[in-house]
Formats: sequence, structure tokens, C-alpha cells
Amino acid sequence: MSSIEDINQHLEELRKRVVRIVIVLGIIFAFVISCHLYPIEVSGIQLYYPGIDPINNVAAQITTHMKNNLVPQGVQLIQTEPGQALFAQIYVGVLVAIVAGMPMIIKESVGFIKPALKEREIKVTRSIALPALGLFVTGCIFSYFLVIPYMLEFLYKYGDASGLITFLNIMDFITFVLQYLLAFGISFQIPLIMYALTMAEIVDSKFWRKNIRYAVLAIIVFGAIVTPDGSGVTMWFIAIPMMALYLGGLVVSEHKKRKKDLNLKT
Repeated sequence: MSSIEDINQHLEELRKRVVRIVIVLGIIFAFVISCHLYPIEVSGIQLYYPGIDPINNVAAQITTHMKNNLVPQGVQLIQTEPGQALFAQIYVGVLVAIVAGMPMIIKESVGFIKPALKEREIKVTRSIALPALGLFVTGCIFSYFLVIPYMLEFLYKYGDASGLITFLNIMDFITFVLQYLLAFGISFQIPLIMYALTMAEIVDSKFWRKNIRYAVLAIIVFGAIVTPDGSGVTMWFIAIPMMALYLGGLVVSEHKKRKKDLNLKT
């Protein structure tokens, strides 16, 4: 009977934390799709203030920025059905809410699993909360500036070479961009996850080196799944950075483990 009560307590705790996350994300989402950021200059510094504008909202401003910076020259961004631009803004709003609400997501997630962790694991979890957010944002920025523009250019340059006018549907474009932002934001957690598992002594530091071939295979398969074409070329835009992240996590984990063992001996 006590086990059933424990399960109910855990479920109730999970519900409360999920509700808190949903409320925070909902507030951010509502702001992004209902407000417009207007520029204002204060003491020579460019700042922005919000104003209610559900049509020309923040999501529309972000979409315009993506269009101007990511769509290859000569490619026309269009909508082919009524409402596609609206749904594109909703997708953008969801992504912004997830990124901006990541501190709350991490805080509530750590709080939920904390009772099941040992003291050593709790210390490791606390130490990686802020770096996890930083790596997620870094992954999104890396993808936005160094991967997506070149991948789109690569995919569409053949049409330009043939003298074709290429049209890109707004929903396909937004889905493509958000897919890669999230993929890189999550994949940039690889070194941190490896470090946390090693320092919490859940996984031995030698495990990562022993299983590197399987990790590389899994990364290649992941790259092939998330890339939109079947050329076998664009998947390397994702696979190579992920391999570098894995190697970085391997080096950091082994270094920290050796340092920890050395400190215990002394």
C-alpha cells in the first residue's frame, strides 16, 4: 500500500513541476506571438521595448531575421496555403519559449530527480545545471551561424547552377531551421552528460574510449536520420561536430577522473 502511495506522491510532484514549466513557457510564448519589439536609443545604446501587436509580433521579427540571414541568394521564400505564416510564427514562438524557459526546465527537472540521487550525484547535478543552459544556447548559435546557412547554400546551389528559380515554402524553412537548432542544442550536451556520468561514478571514464566506435556509428545514423536529403553528404554537417563533441567529452571526463583520483590519493 505504501508503494502505491509513494508512486502517487511522485506523480503528484511530477504534475506540479510540469505545470510550473508549462506556465512559464506559456507566458513566454504568449509574449512572443502577441508583442512587437520597438527600437529605442538610450544614451547612444540601442534598446527595445515591447508593444502589443499580434500580427507584426516578435516571432514575425525573428522569422524575418532568419529569412534575411539564412535563405540563400536567389531563393524565394513563399507560403502556398493560407495560415502557413501563422503556423510558422507559432513554431518560432515555441522554440523561443523552450530556449528562454530552459533555466526553469532544468531547475524543475533537477528538483524532481534530486530525492533519488546520492549526495555525490546531487553535487554533480548542481554543478552542471548552468553549463547545460550555456551549451544548449551555444549549440543553437553554432547551428544558426555556422551550419544552417552553409547547408542551405549547399542544397540549393545546384538549382542556381542550372539557372532555375527556387521557391522555399515557409513551413519547410522554419521546420528545417528549428530542427537543426534543437538538434545542435541537445547534441552540445554530449560532453556535459559524459562528464556528469563519469564524475558521479555511474559510468567508468574508460567506458567512453572503449565504446568510441559504437558512438561514432550512432552519431552517423543520427546525422542520416535528421538530415532532409538522401545524398549522404549533408549528414556530415551534423555528424562531424557531434564526433568532435564526443571526443571533447572523452578527454574532459578522463582528465577530471584522473585529477579526482589524484586528489583522493593525496
